[in-house]
Amino acid sequence: MPSALPDGEPVPDSGALPAAALAEVGSAPLSIYLHVPFCSTRCGYCDFNTYTANELQGTGTADYLAAAHAEIDLARRVLGEQAPAASTVFFGGGTPTLLSGAELSGLLAHVRDAFGLQHDAEVTTEANPETITPQLLEELLAGGFTRISLGMQSSNPGVLRILERRHTPGRAVAAARLAHDVGFGDVSLDLIYGTPGESLDDWRNSVQSALEAEPEHISAYALIVEDGTRLANQIRRGQLPMTDDDDLADKYLATEELLVAAGLENYEVSNWSRGPEHRARHNMAYWLGHSWWGIGPGAHSHAGGVRWWNVKHPRSYAAALAEGRTPGAGRELVAADDRRIERVLLELRLADGLPLAVLTDSERVRVDGVLARGLGELRDGRLVLTLQGRLLADAVVRDLLD
Repeated sequence: MPSALPDGEPVPDSGALPAAALAEVGSAPLSIYLHVPFCSTRCGYCDFNTYTANELQGTGTADYLAAAHAEIDLARRVLGEQAPAASTVFFGGGTPTLLSGAELSGLLAHVRDAFGLQHDAEVTTEANPETITPQLLEELLAGGFTRISLGMQSSNPGVLRILERRHTPGRAVAAARLAHDVGFGDVSLDLIYGTPGESLDDWRNSVQSALEAEPEHISAYALIVEDGTRLANQIRRGQLPMTDDDDLADKYLATEELLVAAGLENYEVSNWSRGPEHRARHNMAYWLGHSWWGIGPGAHSHAGGVRWWNVKHPRSYAAALAEGRTPGAGRELVAADDRRIERVLLELRLADGLPLAVLTDSERVRVDGVLARGLGELRDGRLVLTLQGRLLADAVVRDLLD
């Protein structure tokens, strides 16, 4: 079951933003996110805003496409002429590649026409490995996509079965190789560690399998068991064991060992790339607090300290835009100190570190304790987490903040 939306104040029907937020739009890079909410099946661990055919209540691809195109136009009107050309575009889901190459490329073309794209814009689509074909990849490459992010999760059949992933072991690696063969120079594989019953050897084998594809980027996330999911219910009933923190730490350390040995470098706690040029720039936009507009059901956006989110169900989303009004369900104005705290939370996770100037006087005093415990080090006026600090990143943030 998808998670609930946060509370917030109403969004004007026009979607208009406060003048102070618009003033910041022209001074920060702009990213566009397009949420495609369709999935063939729902994985047992997933609480994303996705829908299978029997959950869509008659709303289909055509309704989504019409609404998404309408929201692109809405975004252009709201952000105004001061909005810069988009530096990154990301299609997420759900399974974006359940749409055709022509449909995905059509949405990208509309973004390009509405906002323009920076000459070196990063354009990514997530993809389920089972949906990848040479024809689809060729259409995406011709349409302007520069990057493919494949959901691999694991190479172990038992782990995939517990996660209720439908792709077969080895399929993600084959899809990554195919993307390279077609001409993509930026391919990412997403992995998940900590599935109940997964051994350390299972995990090491999954990482090594991913490396066989020679991807430019790997994300490795600890499994989060979300309330309300089938996986959470299975653990609650004692049908599956819950992974403990020591197991997660061992798997993280194994990930770092294997990926660094293969020539990748960690640039964010859960992300590794073959050099700075292959970092996920769209995700960097989130972590650095840039502006982004999220298009699609349940998508979130941010500009100039205003955060807002769309209605969740595709039917309600399409209906709002068909009536000429925003699909926004709510928004919040983020206070200056809350923005500063979020900056500490996010930038401390980056290999580039957090500028000490972001911290208050009392917080800077606590930096000595972080250094003394071997959790961080200072580089050019920035606090950078060590490998041990990455394992305890959330605790370091809690200890630092006033």
